[in-house]
Amino acid sequence: MEFSVMLGQLAEGMVKSIGIFALTLLFSLPLGLLVSFGRMAKNRVISTVFKIYISIMRGTPLMLQLLVVFYGPFYLFGANIGGMYRFIAIILGFSLNYAAYFAEIYRSGIESMPRGQYEAAKVLGYNGRQTFLKIILPQVIKRILPAVTNEVITLVKDTSLAFALAYMEMFTVAKQIAAANTTFMPFVVAGVFYYVFNLLVAVVMEAIEKKLNYYH
Repeated sequence: MEFSVMLGQLAEGMVKSIGIFALTLLFSLPLGLLVSFGRMAKNRVISTVFKIYISIMRGTPLMLQLLVVFYGPFYLFGANIGGMYRFIAIILGFSLNYAAYFAEIYRSGIESMPRGQYEAAKVLGYNGRQTFLKIILPQVIKRILPAVTNEVITLVKDTSLAFALAYMEMFTVAKQIAAANTTFMPFVVAGVFYYVFNLLVAVVMEAIEKKLNYYH
């Protein structure tokens, strides 16, 4: 196979990898915030439910979770799992998994805020919602950004786990080309793609971190 043809096929797979990456962040970041609220709920039943959810998501392999999400409807309800459901299952599995990690990051940031911040906001006439959105959340985002960056970089590499559901993202394409042509080159090219993508993510996240560091 010509190098240009191989590069084109890998680029198509990379587009699909980027799609998994972008949609996972789109859903898991806000979902993680909601899960963190459940985890910090004063109601012990609600708090325990979300604590168990986080424990399961962080304590079992992402690949296993993808398989459960994809094959579960078929084995439990006899549902048709063909067509677009493969991609839906991948996004759902990734989002549920990463939401658990982001939830703990959010929780650590929220719980690290001094009580004086809430008291000062109350004196100024802010209600609970205004206090969180206008005073607490902006500071939390600044504090948790390095930890979020680490998870985002990990997500770039984890997109390769979509191969477990035979989805033609970049790693799956590289495996097929390598097997068909008996060459290691597709893995080298894929490695370069992942590295460059991660480098871009790191640069963007660092720029955001510097922008939010307005007191320095």
